[in-house]
Amino acid sequence: MQEPASATLSGNDIAGREFLAFTLGSEEYGIDILKVQEIRGYETVTRIANAPEFIKGVINLRGIIIPVVDMRIKFRLGEPVYDQFTVVIILNIAGRVVGMVVDSVSDVTTLTPDQVKPAPEMGTAFSSDYLIGLGTIDERMLILVDIDKLMSSAEMGLSDAPTA
Repeated sequence: MQEPASATLSGNDIAGREFLAFTLGSEEYGIDILKVQEIRGYETVTRIANAPEFIKGVINLRGIIIPVVDMRIKFRLGEPVYDQFTVVIILNIAGRVVGMVVDSVSDVTTLTPDQVKPAPEMGTAFSSDYLIGLGTIDERMLILVDIDKLMSSAEMGLSDAPTA
């Protein structure tokens, strides 16, 4: 019996893939480095009236106006603090450029299949629909996020494309 196309990626699917590690609060997350366009220091954003609270506003990135999402607000991880470590990860998701505010970024790491475990079903800030799994590197654990699925989800309201 074949797995459905929407099934979570297995360790073999992400073998050798590189993940950018970032922090939100005390947790460390990882996203596919191929989705990252650039990393910038946090700068003041222009607030948009009636936008959800987690959409901080927009910034002008070399002539392109992009929405900026504060992930700490989105996932109710406490009051965000903007300091010298706060960064905006500029993502390119299906041709759409989006900024994601995180507390800090640490490094890029390559994971092997045996370093990736399936995400347990439990109440986490990220719905398990958006989790690829958990990456283990020595004593560290990265929560691997399917950033494509997350940023294009209806609840984010950032995608122009109709959902299938």
